[in-house]
Amino acid sequence: MEEPPNRGVSENGIEEIDSEVRPIEMLSQKTDGNTNGDDGVGASGPMIKINVSHSTKQHQITLPAHSTFGNLKGVLARETGLEPKEQKLLFRGKEKDDDEFLHMVGVKDMSKVVLMEDAASKERKLEEMKRDQVISGALNSVALVRAEVDKLSQKASSLEAIMHGGTKVAEKEFAVLTELFMVQLLNLDSIDAEGEAKVQRRSEVLRVQNCVGALDKLKARNSNPFIGTTTEWATFDSGVGSPNALPTLSSSCKITHDWEQFD
Repeated sequence: MEEPPNRGVSENGIEEIDSEVRPIEMLSQKTDGNTNGDDGVGASGPMIKINVSHSTKQHQITLPAHSTFGNLKGVLARETGLEPKEQKLLFRGKEKDDDEFLHMVGVKDMSKVVLMEDAASKERKLEEMKRDQVISGALNSVALVRAEVDKLSQKASSLEAIMHGGTKVAEKEFAVLTELFMVQLLNLDSIDAEGEAKVQRRSEVLRVQNCVGALDKLKARNSNPFIGTTTEWATFDSGVGSPNALPTLSSSCKITHDWEQFD
Protein backbone atom coordinates (compact mmCIF):
# COMPACT_ATOMS: atom_id res chain seq x y z
CA MET A 1 0.00 0.00 0.00
CA GLU A 2 1.39 3.33 -1.05
CA GLU A 3 2.11 5.86 1.63
CA PRO A 4 0.06 9.04 1.34
CA PRO A 5 1.98 12.11 0.34
CA ASN A 6 3.21 14.33 3.12
CA ARG A 7 0.70 16.98 3.89
CA GLY A 8 1.21 20.31 5.59
CA VAL A 9 -0.64 23.50 6.27
CA SER A 10 0.57 26.81 4.98
CA GLU A 11 0.37 30.07 6.80
CA ASN A 12 -2.92 30.91 5.12
CA GLY A 13 -4.47 27.62 6.22
CA ILE A 14 -4.42 25.94 2.84
CA GLU A 15 -3.34 22.33 2.88
CA GLU A 16 -0.21 21.67 0.79
CA ILE A 17 1.37 18.45 -0.44
CA ASP A 18 5.17 18.23 -0.44
CA SER A 19 6.37 17.07 -3.84
CA GLU A 20 9.56 15.07 -4.38
CA VAL A 21 12.42 17.44 -5.04
CA ARG A 22 15.19 16.49 -7.45
CA PRO A 23 18.24 18.72 -7.83
CA ILE A 24 18.16 20.54 -11.13
CA GLU A 25 21.77 19.61 -11.53
CA MET A 26 20.89 15.93 -11.79
CA LEU A 27 18.23 16.64 -14.39
CA SER A 28 20.65 18.79 -16.32
CA GLN A 29 23.22 16.01 -16.38
CA LYS A 30 20.68 13.55 -17.77
CA THR A 31 19.59 16.03 -20.40
CA ASP A 32 23.16 16.88 -21.33
CA GLY A 33 24.05 13.25 -21.83
CA ASN A 34 21.48 12.94 -24.64
CA THR A 35 22.05 16.27 -26.40
CA ASN A 36 25.74 16.36 -27.16
CA GLY A 37 26.55 17.79 -30.59
CA ASP A 38 29.37 16.98 -32.98
CA ASP A 39 31.82 18.90 -30.79
CA GLY A 40 30.77 17.06 -27.62
CA VAL A 41 29.24 20.26 -26.18
CA GLY A 42 25.86 19.79 -24.55
CA ALA A 43 23.10 21.68 -26.35
CA SER A 44 20.92 22.15 -23.25
CA GLY A 45 20.97 25.01 -20.86
CA PRO A 46 21.52 28.72 -21.51
CA MET A 47 24.56 29.86 -23.47
CA ILE A 48 27.25 31.57 -21.42
CA LYS A 49 30.47 33.37 -22.20
CA ILE A 50 33.65 32.35 -20.38
CA ASN A 51 36.80 34.43 -20.28
CA VAL A 52 39.80 32.13 -20.59
CA SER A 53 43.24 33.46 -19.74
CA HIS A 54 46.13 31.70 -21.51
CA SER A 55 49.54 33.19 -20.78
CA THR A 56 49.34 36.74 -22.15
CA LYS A 57 46.33 35.98 -24.38
CA GLN A 58 42.63 36.19 -23.60
CA HIS A 59 39.93 34.04 -25.20
CA GLN A 60 36.19 34.50 -24.84
CA ILE A 61 34.43 31.18 -25.33
CA THR A 62 30.67 30.80 -25.76
CA LEU A 63 29.07 27.43 -24.99
CA PRO A 64 26.10 25.92 -23.09
CA ALA A 65 26.19 26.40 -19.34
CA HIS A 66 25.68 22.67 -18.75
CA SER A 67 28.86 21.72 -20.64
CA THR A 68 31.82 19.98 -19.04
CA PHE A 69 35.38 21.21 -18.69
CA GLY A 70 36.23 18.52 -21.26
CA ASN A 71 33.84 20.25 -23.69
CA LEU A 72 35.55 23.55 -22.97
CA LYS A 73 38.94 21.99 -23.73
CA GLY A 74 37.62 20.82 -27.09
CA VAL A 75 36.66 24.38 -28.04
CA LEU A 76 39.95 25.77 -26.74
CA ALA A 77 41.89 23.23 -28.83
CA ARG A 78 40.67 25.00 -31.97
CA GLU A 79 41.41 28.42 -30.52
CA THR A 80 44.89 27.73 -29.15
CA GLY A 81 46.22 24.73 -31.06
CA LEU A 82 46.72 22.86 -27.80
CA GLU A 83 45.30 19.34 -27.75
CA PRO A 84 42.86 18.67 -24.87
CA LYS A 85 45.37 16.31 -23.24
CA GLU A 86 47.90 19.16 -23.23
CA GLN A 87 45.57 21.51 -21.35
CA LYS A 88 45.05 22.18 -17.67
CA LEU A 89 41.98 24.27 -16.73
CA LEU A 90 41.88 26.08 -13.40
CA PHE A 91 38.79 27.66 -11.88
CA ARG A 92 39.08 29.57 -8.63
CA GLY A 93 42.64 28.31 -8.29
CA LYS A 94 41.83 24.61 -8.60
CA GLU A 95 42.43 22.30 -11.56
CA LYS A 96 39.22 20.80 -12.91
CA ASP A 97 38.65 17.31 -14.31
CA ASP A 98 37.26 16.82 -17.80
CA ASP A 99 34.01 15.25 -16.55
CA GLU A 100 33.13 18.09 -14.17
CA PHE A 101 30.20 20.27 -15.23
CA LEU A 102 30.72 24.01 -15.45
CA HIS A 103 27.47 25.01 -13.75
CA MET A 104 27.95 22.55 -10.89
CA VAL A 105 31.22 24.17 -9.76
CA GLY A 106 29.91 27.72 -10.10
CA VAL A 107 30.98 28.76 -13.59
CA LYS A 108 28.55 31.41 -14.79
CA ASP A 109 28.32 33.93 -17.59
CA MET A 110 31.57 35.95 -17.83
CA SER A 111 33.36 33.74 -15.28
CA LYS A 112 37.14 33.52 -15.56
CA VAL A 113 39.03 30.29 -16.22
CA VAL A 114 42.81 29.92 -16.49
CA LEU A 115 44.33 27.71 -19.19
CA MET A 116 47.80 26.30 -18.61
CA GLU A 117 49.81 23.98 -20.83
CA ASP A 118 50.66 20.65 -19.27
CA ALA A 119 54.27 20.67 -18.03
CA ALA A 120 55.18 17.38 -19.73
CA SER A 121 53.72 18.60 -23.02
CA LYS A 122 55.56 21.90 -22.73
CA GLU A 123 58.87 20.14 -22.11
CA ARG A 124 58.27 17.78 -25.02
CA LYS A 125 57.59 20.69 -27.36
CA LEU A 126 60.73 22.43 -26.12
CA GLU A 127 62.78 19.34 -26.95
CA GLU A 128 61.19 19.14 -30.39
CA MET A 129 61.98 22.80 -30.98
CA LYS A 130 65.62 22.26 -30.01
CA ARG A 131 65.85 19.24 -32.32
CA ASP A 132 64.33 21.23 -35.17
CA GLN A 133 66.88 23.98 -34.59
CA VAL A 134 69.71 21.43 -34.74
CA ILE A 135 68.34 19.98 -37.98
CA SER A 136 67.87 23.45 -39.45
CA GLY A 137 71.45 24.39 -38.56
CA ALA A 138 72.76 21.15 -40.08
CA LEU A 139 70.79 21.77 -43.28
CA ASN A 140 72.32 25.23 -43.54
CA SER A 141 75.80 23.79 -43.03
CA VAL A 142 75.24 21.18 -45.73
CA ALA A 143 73.96 23.91 -48.06
CA LEU A 144 77.17 25.90 -47.53
CA VAL A 145 79.28 22.85 -48.39
CA ARG A 146 77.11 22.22 -51.45
CA ALA A 147 77.73 25.75 -52.67
CA GLU A 148 81.51 25.26 -52.29
CA VAL A 149 81.37 21.92 -54.10
CA ASP A 150 79.48 23.61 -56.93
CA LYS A 151 82.35 26.11 -57.30
CA LEU A 152 84.97 23.35 -57.25
CA SER A 153 82.99 21.37 -59.83
CA GLN A 154 83.02 24.40 -62.11
CA LYS A 155 86.81 24.60 -61.78
CA ALA A 156 87.06 20.90 -62.62
CA SER A 157 84.84 21.50 -65.65
CA SER A 158 87.22 24.24 -66.75
CA LEU A 159 90.19 21.86 -66.55
CA GLU A 160 88.25 19.29 -68.53
CA ALA A 161 87.42 21.86 -71.19
CA ILE A 162 91.10 22.82 -71.49
CA MET A 163 92.03 19.17 -71.99
CA HIS A 164 89.32 18.73 -74.61
CA GLY A 165 90.95 21.62 -76.43
CA GLY A 166 94.19 19.64 -76.63
CA THR A 167 96.11 21.53 -73.94
CA LYS A 168 97.84 19.70 -71.12
CA VAL A 169 97.04 20.91 -67.61
CA ALA A 170 99.71 21.34 -64.91
CA GLU A 171 99.68 18.43 -62.41
CA LYS A 172 99.47 20.80 -59.44
CA GLU A 173 96.05 21.97 -60.65
CA PHE A 174 94.64 18.49 -60.02
CA ALA A 175 96.43 18.19 -56.66
CA VAL A 176 95.08 21.50 -55.39
CA LEU A 177 91.56 20.80 -56.58
CA THR A 178 91.55 17.31 -55.05
CA GLU A 179 92.71 18.73 -51.72
CA LEU A 180 89.92 21.31 -51.77
CA PHE A 181 87.37 18.56 -52.40
CA MET A 182 88.79 16.61 -49.44
CA VAL A 183 88.42 19.68 -47.23
CA GLN A 184 84.71 19.69 -48.02
CA LEU A 185 84.51 16.02 -47.06
CA LEU A 186 85.98 16.91 -43.68
CA ASN A 187 83.48 19.75 -43.34
CA LEU A 188 80.65 17.33 -44.01
CA ASP A 189 82.04 14.88 -41.47
CA SER A 190 81.97 17.59 -38.79
CA ILE A 191 78.25 18.28 -39.26
CA ASP A 192 76.07 16.72 -36.54
CA ALA A 193 73.01 15.83 -38.60
CA GLU A 194 69.68 14.11 -37.98
CA GLY A 195 66.64 13.38 -40.11
CA GLU A 196 66.54 15.15 -43.46
CA ALA A 197 69.87 16.86 -42.75
CA LYS A 198 71.53 13.45 -42.39
CA VAL A 199 70.09 12.32 -45.72
CA GLN A 200 71.32 15.44 -47.49
CA ARG A 201 74.75 15.20 -45.88
CA ARG A 202 75.17 11.58 -47.04
CA SER A 203 74.11 12.58 -50.55
CA GLU A 204 76.66 15.39 -50.62
CA VAL A 205 79.39 13.05 -49.33
CA LEU A 206 78.74 10.70 -52.24
CA ARG A 207 78.77 13.63 -54.63
CA VAL A 208 82.18 14.83 -53.42
CA GLN A 209 83.55 11.30 -53.60
CA ASN A 210 82.33 11.04 -57.19
CA CYS A 211 83.98 14.36 -58.00
CA VAL A 212 87.32 13.20 -56.61
CA GLY A 213 87.03 9.89 -58.47
CA ALA A 214 86.32 11.66 -61.76
CA LEU A 215 89.15 14.08 -61.09
CA ASP A 216 91.54 11.14 -60.65
CA LYS A 217 90.51 9.82 -64.05
CA LEU A 218 90.95 13.23 -65.59
CA LYS A 219 94.42 13.51 -64.05
CA ALA A 220 95.41 10.10 -65.46
CA ARG A 221 94.18 11.09 -68.88
CA ASN A 222 96.06 14.37 -68.67
CA SER A 223 99.31 12.50 -67.85
CA ASN A 224 98.92 10.10 -70.76
CA PRO A 225 96.29 11.15 -73.30
CA PHE A 226 96.85 7.95 -75.30
CA ILE A 227 95.57 5.75 -72.45
CA GLY A 228 91.90 5.03 -72.61
CA THR A 229 91.25 7.18 -75.65
CA THR A 230 88.24 5.03 -76.50
CA THR A 231 86.79 5.38 -73.01
CA GLU A 232 83.77 7.65 -72.55
CA TRP A 233 84.96 9.91 -69.74
CA ALA A 234 82.61 11.45 -67.24
CA THR A 235 82.36 15.21 -67.31
CA PHE A 236 81.98 17.86 -64.60
CA ASP A 237 79.67 19.87 -66.83
CA SER A 238 76.29 18.71 -68.06
CA GLY A 239 76.99 20.27 -71.45
CA VAL A 240 73.33 21.09 -72.05
CA GLY A 241 72.80 21.87 -75.71
CA SER A 242 75.98 20.14 -76.88
CA PRO A 243 75.53 17.17 -79.26
CA ASN A 244 78.58 15.50 -77.72
CA ALA A 245 77.59 16.10 -74.11
CA LEU A 246 78.77 13.37 -71.75
CA PRO A 247 76.93 12.18 -68.59
CA THR A 248 77.05 14.50 -65.60
CA LEU A 249 79.37 13.85 -62.69
CA SER A 250 76.63 13.48 -60.13
CA SER A 251 74.80 10.82 -62.12
CA SER A 252 77.52 8.68 -63.76
CA CYS A 253 80.97 9.08 -62.22
CA LYS A 254 82.36 5.95 -60.65
CA ILE A 255 84.38 6.05 -57.44
CA THR A 256 87.96 4.85 -57.96
CA HIS A 257 88.78 4.39 -54.26
CA ASP A 258 87.16 2.75 -51.25
CA TRP A 259 85.98 5.85 -49.37
CA GLU A 260 84.97 5.95 -45.76
CA GLN A 261 81.21 6.44 -45.42
CA PHE A 262 80.21 9.31 -43.14
CA ASP A 263 77.08 8.78 -41.05
